[in-house]
Amino acid sequence: MIDAPHYRRHGNWIAVFGLPIVIGVLSLAGLLSALLFNELGRIFSWFAVGLPIAIAAWVYVRRNR
Repeated sequence: MIDAPHYRRHGNWIAVFGLPIVIGVLSLAGLLSALLFNELGRIFSWFAVGLPIAIAAWVYVRRNR
């Protein structure tokens, strides 16, 4: 019998959903900063909204090696 990964055995949902939640909160903060703040908010919004795209591209490139 194959053992389940450590995070599944103990029901640690933070290990599974922690990073997607952080990425979602950063994206939301980026969208709000673009609307509410001027130059610095726009710079932060480029980073925060572009982060999920950069992560998806990184995972795609890494899988195709």
